[in-house]
Amino acid sequence: MHSHQHEHEHDHTGGHGHSHDFSCGSCACSGHGPAAEPPLASRHPKGHAVFYIDSMDCSVEENDIRQILARVNGIRGLNFQLASRTLSIDANREIVEKSVAAIKKAGYKPEPIVTEGPEISVPKKEDRVYHLWLALTIAIAVEILDFAGGDLLSVKIGGMALSAVAIWLSGFTTYRKGLAALMQRRFNINALMTVAVTGAFLIGQWPEAAMVMALYAIAELIEARSVDRARNAIRNLLDLTPPTAEVRNAEGIWTAIPVRDVSLATLVRVRPGGRIPLDGIVENGHGTVDQSPVTGESIPVDKKPGDPVFAGTINESGMIEFAVTALASDTVVARIIKAVEEAQETSAPTQRFVDKFAAVYTPLVFLFALGVAVLTPFLFGWTWGQAVYKALVMLVIACPCALVIATPVTVVSGLAAAARKGILMKGGVYLEEARKIKVVALDKTGTVTEGKPRLLTVRIIPSVFSEDEVLSWAMGLADSSAHPVSKAIASGLNRTARAVAQFSDLPGRGVKGTLEGHPLIMGNHRLIEEKGLCVRQVHEQLLEFEKQGYTVTVLASEAQVLAIFAVADRIKESSREALAELKKKHIVAVMLTGDNETTARTIADEAGIENVRGNLLPAEKMDAVRELQKQYGVTAMIGDGINDAPALAHADIGIAMGDAGTDIAMEAADVVIMNDDLRRIPQMIDLSASTYSILWQNIMISLGIKLVFFGLALFGMATMWMAVFADMGASLLVLMNGLRVLRK
Repeated sequence: MHSHQHEHEHDHTGGHGHSHDFSCGSCACSGHGPAAEPPLASRHPKGHAVFYIDSMDCSVEENDIRQILARVNGIRGLNFQLASRTLSIDANREIVEKSVAAIKKAGYKPEPIVTEGPEISVPKKEDRVYHLWLALTIAIAVEILDFAGGDLLSVKIGGMALSAVAIWLSGFTTYRKGLAALMQRRFNINALMTVAVTGAFLIGQWPEAAMVMALYAIAELIEARSVDRARNAIRNLLDLTPPTAEVRNAEGIWTAIPVRDVSLATLVRVRPGGRIPLDGIVENGHGTVDQSPVTGESIPVDKKPGDPVFAGTINESGMIEFAVTALASDTVVARIIKAVEEAQETSAPTQRFVDKFAAVYTPLVFLFALGVAVLTPFLFGWTWGQAVYKALVMLVIACPCALVIATPVTVVSGLAAAARKGILMKGGVYLEEARKIKVVALDKTGTVTEGKPRLLTVRIIPSVFSEDEVLSWAMGLADSSAHPVSKAIASGLNRTARAVAQFSDLPGRGVKGTLEGHPLIMGNHRLIEEKGLCVRQVHEQLLEFEKQGYTVTVLASEAQVLAIFAVADRIKESSREALAELKKKHIVAVMLTGDNETTARTIADEAGIENVRGNLLPAEKMDAVRELQKQYGVTAMIGDGINDAPALAHADIGIAMGDAGTDIAMEAADVVIMNDDLRRIPQMIDLSASTYSILWQNIMISLGIKLVFFGLALFGMATMWMAVFADMGASLLVLMNGLRVLRK
């Protein structure tokens, strides 16, 4: 497993959660908005008790619940899925019941739900928007009544009663969680709002108390929906798979059934204009398929028998029939969504900084407000009423929602924007770090070149064996290997392969096996030299091919070389463009390849790469990456995820050419380029720089607005509901600014 990869299965005490004894406990978690639709790939381990928590949709709420459950002994593991607002608890029934009781005591409402295969069945939630608008209407009426009624006792009693109704309608959830937090000495935003609104009501500022709670609840609702928009961007983009598939049954009749019921190897038919429901291999027919939802590449791809197709893509022309190769829960689209969701759950560096800052900031402001209430009457001669009112205003201003919500929304928007381009990033950390890349190390075959080499020349070396024997043995070894060069040789020879015994790979060199009793090796120039078989005549022929940029493979017995195979691979046009763009950004490109130095140099010159290192074994590629890190700094390694796995693991950012999401690429790298287009690398770096810039813009906006209103509050120029407007305005500004990344 890749050393950088993050699992979202957390143990009870750890995970990536951070301590938040004092922080925003709201962060767009209004509890009033509609339930988020369950993402396709929301998965929870079998046997775990799963709960839906409507008001849990940010890392702060997650950390709050973690702290609550830290006091419950016997929990084996917790699994949070913020995108679907679900939590699974790995424990026995008694411990689960204790955990649920503890969560309820803290003011949350966990609801048990049923997992249906890979999906979560989330209960329908009542949309309480009308409650909030009714509360706001009542609060406005109370303000008018207070302004017009003066000191009439009946007006005051009626106004207080209406204010209490408005506060109840809009602030029930806040009060429930706020009182629970205060009882457990956790000073989060719910606690701050509970104290502020209650204090305002008690000192006779009941119109403002009602207005503050109503505006706060509406602001939370807007924030929650904005967060859902960012989180669901990737789902909305990729949730294109039709609910049914037209399959051929045992009687040969075509019938439509739900995609979740389709088994492997089933034959599925897709008509022109239809969406492909599952991954598979084309069996019959020809079509032109738009793969942009999966790879980000807008140019349609021709499909013929033997070609792969992916769920969610569009068959633009021609009837095609394909055999299913992946269940609905394991299609490329499902794995993309799952990977992005897991990336959303990990904290980026800036987000971790903000979370830690908020954890200190909120209690400090609370103490400062307490000092204003208690000390200023003695220090500045303020009345107790003035001092308490200003302190309450400061408590409202102290809400760190805008600050805490700014980073996750921006990072999630960046991850979704990248996925739209076919750039699958496995965490916000890589989205932030990509802007720091100083050097890019690239594999040759399949990365810089097309990875579809063709056999151009075969030279048989005179020996005691016949040409037919030599070529049949070569076919047997080549056909047993998955390497692109071996595939090219097997395809070019196109003959019956001889059976191979004791076959094994020689990483970075070639393969070996026994055919018809003869131990044979088939590999590169380096392998032949190691075996002491590279005589002068052979060496000269190899050099001749290598100078032409050909990749050379040699078949040899224990005694001598039997044949030389020259294979050529073409450079992708997109590679030249990408490398030119990286050069403009002053990023160094280095080719690291297992191919010989001469061939590698020829390809590198064509592509515009100055630094080349050839004849590298997988471990040597890893060492080369370490050297580049010492010499230049942040290093990205780009490869195919198989022989390059050690180098991918040790690079600061491992980037795999995904070929539409091969398993090995998905597992090995931090970033997967779904369409194997190197131009995505400079685009990723630009997106990283934009995201980082917007992150810090949001931090400055939220802190700047709060500082201004703190000053106004101290000089008596800010009211409580002005403070709520300031907080709401700051939150909306950072949300809109963060969502700009989606348009990048």
